[in-house]
Parts: sequence; C-alpha cells; structure tokens
Amino acid sequence: MTADAGLSPHVLSAVREMREAAFGVRLDLDTAGAVAGRRLQGELVGQLDDYVLPRLEQQGAPLLVVVGGSTGAGKSTLVNTLVGVSVSPAGVLRPTTRSPVLVLNPADAGWFGDDRLLPGLIRVLAGGRDPVDRAGVLQVTTVQTLPSGLALLDAPDIDSVVESNRELARQLLAAADVWLFVTTAARYADAVPWELLRVARERSTALAVVLDRVPAEALTEVSDHLRQLLDREGLAESELLIVPEAQLDGGRLPDTAVAPVRHWIDALAADAGARAELMRRTLRGAVDSLQVRAASLAGAVEEQERAAGELGGDLDSAYVSARSIVAREVDDGTLLRGEVLSRWQEFLGTGQFMRTVESGMGRLRDRITSAFTGRAPASPVEEALENNLEALLQDAVERAAGAAADAWSGRAEGRRLLQAAGQDLSRAARETLADIPGVVRAWQADVLELVTAEGGDRRRVARLASYGVNGAGSLLIVGLFAHTGGLTGGEVAIAGGTAAVSQRVLEAIFGDQAVRTLADKAREGLLTRFDEVLAADSARFRALLEPAVPLPGTAARLRAAARAVRAAQ
Repeated sequence: MTADAGLSPHVLSAVREMREAAFGVRLDLDTAGAVAGRRLQGELVGQLDDYVLPRLEQQGAPLLVVVGGSTGAGKSTLVNTLVGVSVSPAGVLRPTTRSPVLVLNPADAGWFGDDRLLPGLIRVLAGGRDPVDRAGVLQVTTVQTLPSGLALLDAPDIDSVVESNRELARQLLAAADVWLFVTTAARYADAVPWELLRVARERSTALAVVLDRVPAEALTEVSDHLRQLLDREGLAESELLIVPEAQLDGGRLPDTAVAPVRHWIDALAADAGARAELMRRTLRGAVDSLQVRAASLAGAVEEQERAAGELGGDLDSAYVSARSIVAREVDDGTLLRGEVLSRWQEFLGTGQFMRTVESGMGRLRDRITSAFTGRAPASPVEEALENNLEALLQDAVERAAGAAADAWSGRAEGRRLLQAAGQDLSRAARETLADIPGVVRAWQADVLELVTAEGGDRRRVARLASYGVNGAGSLLIVGLFAHTGGLTGGEVAIAGGTAAVSQRVLEAIFGDQAVRTLADKAREGLLTRFDEVLAADSARFRALLEPAVPLPGTAARLRAAARAVRAAQ
C-alpha cells in the first residue's frame, strides 16, 4: 500500500472487513427492498472483489480501461482498430461480444492473473486471429501494438438482449480504473447509457466518452449537444473524443478516424503521473461510495429483521391465542358440559346425592371406590372428560395453524415462505393431532402422581387407600374443571353437585388448602403439556422462517465497517 493513493494503510484492512460483512448478508425474505438489496449486495461485493481490493493491494498494476457502451455502438471495431488486430468479434449479429476481451502488452501479463481481475471467469489465452467467444470466459490477448502501462477490456453491451451480458457489462465497468464509454451520434441521448454515466459520476470514476459514427455535417451540432448534457449531469471534466463516420477497411476504421482516441491512450501510456491520478480518483471515489452503499445494505438487512420479527410475532400470537382458549375453557367449566355432566349424573344418582353427602362420606366412598379401583380401565365420566379434552386441544391447534397461515398470507414475505413449504400449513399437522390423545393420557398420569405425592403422610395414605388413587385422581380432574371457575349455579345443580362432591371427597382426603394446591398444579400441568403440543405444531412455520432471518449483528457489522473505512481514510 503506497501513500500515492491518498489513502491510509488502514483502509485495506477496513475494506476487507466490509467485504466479509457484505458477503455474509442474507436477504431471503421478499420485503419491499429485497430485490434492490440483493442487487446492491452483488454490486458491492463484486466491486470489492474485482476492483477495490485488488487495486489497493497492487497500486502499481497497469491502468485498466474498460470499453463499454450500447448495442451497435462500435466498441469492438474501435478496440480492433486501436490495437491493429482483430481481437474482438464485430458484426451485425447481436450480441457480438458475449465474453469480455482483455487486451494488453505482453510486458503487463503478470499483473492480470486469476486473482487480479474477475476471478469468477475462466481465462482463455487467445491468439488474436481466432478469438474464443463464449459465456463465462475472459479472453486474454497480448499485443505489442498496445503500449505497456494500460490494458483495454472490451465489455458486452450494457443494453444487451441477454440479461447475463448486461450484468457482466456492469460488473466490468465497476472493475475499471477508467471508462472509455462509446456511444453514437444516433443514440447518445438514450436512457440506459445515462443511467450508467450517472453511476460513474456518483462514484467519481474517471471517464472518457467516445462519440462514434458522427456524420461530418452534424459533427459540431451533435458534439456540442453531448457536451452540454455531460455538463448538466456533472461530468464536465470527462474527456469527449469524436470519431467521425468512416468506411471500414478489413473490419477496422481508418487511423485518421480514431486519431483522437489513440492520442488519448498514447498520452496516458506515456505519462505515469496521469495514469496514477486517474487511478487515485477512481479508487477514492469507489472507497467513498462503499460507505454509502454499505449503509444502504444495512438498511435492507434491518428491513428483513423487522419483517422476520413481524412474522414471528404473528406466529406467536396465533399459538398463544390457542393456549388462551384452552386455559379459558378449563377455567369456565366448558369441559364439564354435555356428555361429562350426563355421565357424572348417572354415576352419582341425582336423587341420592344430597342424602349421601348429608349421611356421611362412607357410602359415597364405597360408590367411588368401586367405580375407580381397577375393575375397568376408566369410568364413563373419565372417558367423556377425556374425549372433551382431546377435542378441545385438537380444535385449539387447528385454530392456531389457520390463524398463523392467514396472518402470513397477508404479507408478501409470508406468502413466499408458505409457497416454499410445499404443503398446506393452514391445518394442524397430522402428527400433532395424532399425539394429542397420548398427551391427555400423560396428563392424567401426571394428576395421579400428584395425588400419590400429596397423600404421602400416614393419615392421608389411609384415606387415599379408602378411595383408591385412580378414584381420587379422577375426582381431582373433575373437581378441577368445576372448581376453577365458571359453571353457573344451575349447571352445578344439573350436574348433581359436581363441584360439591369432588370438593367434599378431596377435602376429606387432603384438606382444603391441599385441594386448592392440587387443582392449581393440575391446571398448570395441563397447559404445560399443551405448550409442548403447540411448540411441535408451530415448528413447521419456524423451520421456514428461521433460515431466512439475517444473522444477528449483520447490519451493525456493516455500519461498523463503513465507519472504519471512513475513519481509515
């Protein structure tokens, strides 16, 4: 790194850090700025790799002059004429130049190895009379007729009908020390060339404009108008080189026609100071633009982060809502309605209920014991309650999946993720629904463990033995849904005193405070089990979202790199 560039020795390390930060950017969500952000990332990393880093590392390398312009402007004809050899294909068929052609003096060949320019292109050494022209190839031709100290690179058309050619043309121009921009008397006011010329202005790229094929009678008028346009666009310092309309001889222009361009090239080749000044100007402008573009790329990353946060929020909201539904219906007694109430009524016998309670717990204990102590896997009450609970959980998961899919469908980035899933996520996963009966049984087992643990002292063990663990556990489950909250007085009466019976029996075994503690633990245990069900089902959505979320700290790293480059300058 020499002082000639007008840049601190620390710039190279700062720029390398910026390159790593920009390369690691992930813009996978279809946000409003995603397309522009991806293009910006590609341009930024491409220019860092193709120009800024190699130029900072090799200040003494020859000046690279990229010849660019519109379709049919005569770029290849101009290059062939300047070097006196047909090194680049020219003709009426479009596109004529599909792969770039690098022309240099043999003395400069060592400067343009694979790591110096466009490492993504395959190098092909061409003879000069039989050039190889195919996509993905950089043709390298050495000629004695081009002075050492600079190289010419004939780029594809900036407005080529082939998109890859257009992209490559822009990439090559971003890798140039100097643009030799070719336009014609008929097309110099076209929009596409001016779009790129403004890029050159914004990045302070050294620029010379060739006005080609100018009829003699329009030379003054056209050249004056183009100069006015250049002045108006802030490009007044650019060289304007006029090539008059002329007959081709063997595919090349007469020497007199290209004399202004040849003189400009020879002057650069002869003046190392002038070459260094052009290089410094372009390099400084490129480094300055890095800071602005890195900040813009950081903004695109932050947009992705916001979108990912909103999608994650939609997902959380849908599944949290499902949990709330279950918690509410557990609390309001909904699970005891219908079949459960009927079965409980049958079990107790409405006519005998109050007499049983009033006459003591013995006969009630006998009835409960015979129903729950192992003669059958489950009582009708348990079965009805189990079915209600399974249906509640399954319905809640279905609602969560539907709500999440609807919320994502309302966002462009969410729609694209759902499309990428390859399956309908608006319904709960079949595996999730199939697991719910097992989850309910596991929770019932948890309740029995609670009952066993709570009946640990001698007096409680004796009382628990009278009813059986299954009987007490079932009473606790029934009592939980009645005790926690919402059945009306009429419903309690219809149920045959569900809450009262459960409460009396359980209090007889454990005591009043212990019953409340058991009910709370049973409720939380059910919701905890259901949380696992929700997490399993929502994982389908998260598996789509998480790989698309930018890596943490990406935007901050880009902004820090931009500050480091500015500080180093």
